[in-house]
Amino acid sequence: MRLRMPNTFVLLFSILALIALATWFVPGGKYETHLVNGRQLVDPDSFHYVASSPQGAVALLKAPIRGFVESAQIIGFVLFVGGAFAVLQRTEAIDTLIRSIARAHRHSPLVRALVIPVFVVLFSLGGATFGMNEEVIPFILIFVPLALALGYDTVVGVSIPFLGSQVGFGAAFLNPFNVGIAQGIAGVPVFSGIGYRLVVWAAATFVTVAFLMWYAARVKRNPALSPTYILDQAKRREMTAAHEGECEPADARMSGRHASVLVLFALTLAAMVVGVVKFEWFIDEIAALFLAMAIVVGLVARLGADDWVAAFLQGVKDLAPTALVIAIARATMVIAREAHIIDTMLHALMPLVQSSHPVFAAQKMYLIQSVINFFIHSGSGQAALTMPIMAPLADLVGVSRQTAILAFQLGELSTSMIPTSGITVGVLALARIPWLTWAKWMIPLQLIYLVLSLLLLVPPCLMDWQ
Repeated sequence: MRLRMPNTFVLLFSILALIALATWFVPGGKYETHLVNGRQLVDPDSFHYVASSPQGAVALLKAPIRGFVESAQIIGFVLFVGGAFAVLQRTEAIDTLIRSIARAHRHSPLVRALVIPVFVVLFSLGGATFGMNEEVIPFILIFVPLALALGYDTVVGVSIPFLGSQVGFGAAFLNPFNVGIAQGIAGVPVFSGIGYRLVVWAAATFVTVAFLMWYAARVKRNPALSPTYILDQAKRREMTAAHEGECEPADARMSGRHASVLVLFALTLAAMVVGVVKFEWFIDEIAALFLAMAIVVGLVARLGADDWVAAFLQGVKDLAPTALVIAIARATMVIAREAHIIDTMLHALMPLVQSSHPVFAAQKMYLIQSVINFFIHSGSGQAALTMPIMAPLADLVGVSRQTAILAFQLGELSTSMIPTSGITVGVLALARIPWLTWAKWMIPLQLIYLVLSLLLLVPPCLMDWQ
């Protein structure tokens, strides 16, 4: 009998319950912090046990609403962006663009060869430079239908923007949210060592592109091999039904109004990049930008007020389940934090770094950071918690601090698979991919990332990378 994959909500709540159960057996612990250059840093010698705070049934049931409150900013971002994109889609400009790319994809071998690598590299650059992370969510609404129109599947549509940005974030060379903060905490010149980090980024991005192109070609030849085959058939029927009764032919050329809407959309994306890089915009500013785009697009496309509001509310409604998924994912962190077990687990992992050779010590640091990443998905948060301990520990085991920072970065490559990451489960909920379906598909690529990371940590140790 074939096993049935549990619903994403059931899976996440089961993980939440297991973490709550663990709080009854893992003792409480705490590191003291002190202020250095405006940042709260952990004192690596200050760990001490504290009274445990087991989380019972009441705490378990309260955790999702607390997770909702703590994730309110990103949840609001998702809902507003979803509404804005629904308005954009109501203009049919995106559909027209997708048809145009699909036409070029059918007739041009060059376009077929470049679509996946060009877009993955662009998203990877976004993650590697200005820390593109939550900003990738809106692109799922574009790349999933585009992938389906090109004969691929939902997995490819999600992977191009999501894996692209995540691999860029993990293998970053100028990302201020992980490289910059980690180097500042470790006392290493900020953005130093960029030469080898460029090599790491290029290798990780190349592996991702190669894997995706191999998978996309395989699915295009035999769509039934896709883990989302049934889901994709339903989505294609929805896309077909959405265009039934249209007077224009399926390959209709773009109108001036469509072009104007797409230009506005492109300007919005450009403004987002400039705002994030130059003006340190975050979720509030980006959400406001997309809301402004929706208003202007509605005026340019001559949508009536009732039509605009209906489209926007439909977009919000479609993303309501995604908002709840993000809340429950955040609740796992709430439970672990309230029980005071995060510092205890970190302290227990530290002795495991000791090794007979610096290469093995660096590789163990990477594995430990991957485990910690299951609980802490913020690059800056994980850097602030672990680098005050990992940096002096690196000195003791003969690993350079630059290498310890790289081990921390590469540990973030597991983010795209873990079910406790709000971004990961949010993106999957948006694409309607069950987490277990995604995890099963990701296992081979995650193993490749594992081997690649272990290998990339060897040269820095041999050349004493400073």
